[in-house]
Amino acid sequence: MTAEHAPDPRAASSGEVTDLLEEEIVLGLRYPRERLVEDELMERYAAKRHVVRSALKELETRGLAVRRPNVGAFVRAYTAKEVHDIYAVRELLEVHCARTIGLPAPPRALEELVAVQREHDKAIDAGDLRGVVRANTAFHRALFALSDNEALVGDIARHAQMTHAIRSVTATSPQFQRRSQQEHWTMIRALEDADTALLAETCRAHLIPSRDAYLQRVAQPPAG
Repeated sequence: MTAEHAPDPRAASSGEVTDLLEEEIVLGLRYPRERLVEDELMERYAAKRHVVRSALKELETRGLAVRRPNVGAFVRAYTAKEVHDIYAVRELLEVHCARTIGLPAPPRALEELVAVQREHDKAIDAGDLRGVVRANTAFHRALFALSDNEALVGDIARHAQMTHAIRSVTATSPQFQRRSQQEHWTMIRALEDADTALLAETCRAHLIPSRDAYLQRVAQPPAG
């Protein structure tokens, strides 16, 4: 991993190590099936072994890593069937959530969503990949929170988190970033126009690029 992507060297808590690893996975800096070596993580984050082990356990709980007895932890990889299954659930959850949002949305909530999207725009324009990922996450949290169904919003967040390694194929692509940006503004317009059908359909279409890009990668034969 290059120095430009490395966080500031300081002692990190278990939660911070988990969050940083999660971000590196979605940015494609940690690859599916890559081994997460405790000693390397301890040195990287100036963390004690128990802190790193706790972080890896939490990463597994989030669906981002798998641990194998006597071997270690690895970034989780998905089969084509697993990808289809997870995204089928994501579509059910997110489209249903979009349809339950009461419209017109409150002006204050819309203002906050627009402000978050402007941060997403700035990050894309600046080539700030970490900023893009963080603003994208914040946008979807704010959007789905408009449904006022905490259980549904929680399930959406958990399933989105599971797909970070899948989304890594498109997260750093300027082409896909711009498509995501455009779809975010379409969602905002649908909220402003009280157009539930447009909001739901855009949420459904929003899931397709990362799913299909990962499936295409899975289908490619190994090099050599």
